[in-house]
Amino acid sequence: MLSPAEDIADAEPLLPDVDVTAVSGNRLVIILDDIGYSAEAGERAVQLPGAVTYAVLPFTPHGQALARMAHEAGKEVMLHAPMSNLAGMALGEGGLTLALPEEEFVRTLRAAIADIPHVVGVNNHTGSELTAAELPMQWVMRELKAQGLFFVDSMTTGKSVAEKIAIDNHVPALKRHVFLDNEATPEAIDREFQRALAIVQQQGYAVAIGHPYPETLAYLEQAIRLLPAQNIALVPASALLPQP
Repeated sequence: MLSPAEDIADAEPLLPDVDVTAVSGNRLVIILDDIGYSAEAGERAVQLPGAVTYAVLPFTPHGQALARMAHEAGKEVMLHAPMSNLAGMALGEGGLTLALPEEEFVRTLRAAIADIPHVVGVNNHTGSELTAAELPMQWVMRELKAQGLFFVDSMTTGKSVAEKIAIDNHVPALKRHVFLDNEATPEAIDREFQRALAIVQQQGYAVAIGHPYPETLAYLEQAIRLLPAQNIALVPASALLPQP
């Protein structure tokens, strides 16, 4: 499995279902990336309380089954699209790189989207190289626009142009504020989670990205249940999208 820390530049009972159309106060999105390699970790992730969003890697052994499981649990599913990075890390099948001509690039992206059922949006897996390149990101956003999908910029580089190009192409877009588990210890995860909550309190919303590590899942199993007491609603990624 690839490291989530790839060249980061910036570096009880279940909760009741939230009617996101009625949520107007403080909102937090939690996206769990890298779903698909481990059935055990993926199933535990899907069982988290509340409206967690799941970003599933294409062509992984358990990606399709976990996407269906998440959808059946009422959770939102995204494609975690592998994009080329400056660290030279392997992308696996479905990887988008600067070396691909437009036709092959778009065909690869379409195949990745088609591989994961119930996809409503896309975010980038690694991508410090590709998300900083305008032309291939134009290709990405044109395809997402055609398929009615939104985009979340994982912000693996401060030079990313992905959100801007998404907006230019009328693709609803968000960007990540916090990575929860670049350091997968309870103390570090708590520090980053509290930072996400502080951003929510400051601007009314935040997007946090984590991974299905045992430490992250154990932390979220407890922390998510405490959000209502802090007047924060956990909502799917689509709930923060700009309204047309």
